Amino acid sequence: MTAQRIKKLTVEEYVKLERTTDTKYEYHNGEVFAMAGGTFNHSVLCGNIHVQLTNQIKAVNKNCYTFNSEMKLNLDDYNSYVYPDAMVVCGDFKQPVDFEDAITNPILIVEVLSDSTESYDRGEKFQKYQSIQSFSEYVLIAQNQPKVEVFYRAENTNNWQINYYEGLDNIVHLQSLQIDIDMKALYERVVFKEDSKKNK
Repeated sequence: MTAQRIKKLTVEEYVKLERTTDTKYEYHNGEVFAMAGGTFNHSVLCGNIHVQLTNQIKAVNKNCYTFNSEMKLNLDDYNSYVYPDAMVVCGDFKQPVDFEDAITNPILIVEVLSDSTESYDRGEKFQKYQSIQSFSEYVLIAQNQPKVEVFYRAENTNNWQINYYEGLDNIVHLQSLQIDIDMKALYERVVFKEDSKKNK
């Protein structure tokens, strides 16, 4: 996220700004921040996790739906709208009152880490996500090595457990959906730094 600040806007003005400029912005209590473009690996991983989540959810016949990074998430407690890299909603979609451009009830949120946003994704953003009642699983995906961190909150608690998955031979288990993601499939076509050096 890059801090290209504009004057404080209402939510209506924010939506109009996005639609008229064809640019994505995060909205935080009146302030808007233009979303920076991602790297090759970031783009590939976002596509891969969306496909894997969608396929695995279908395989277990769950009434859940996967959103990509084009869908906004409303954080009502903070008067914010953000764009996670992927989200899963189970059951009916819930949306802000009189506003159909966002959802409010993901069970799972995914962020692909980058150097510029990693501390934000781990800290302030994760804290804000925890204000969502339905939210129970947070997936952080490294883009320069095969490494995934999964934070899971058991029902009716505020205690988070964390599981680490490293290496392409590992399988990521998502407890909120009771599905598994193959690390080889997740990291398909991702170019690691050592790989790019070998190809020169």
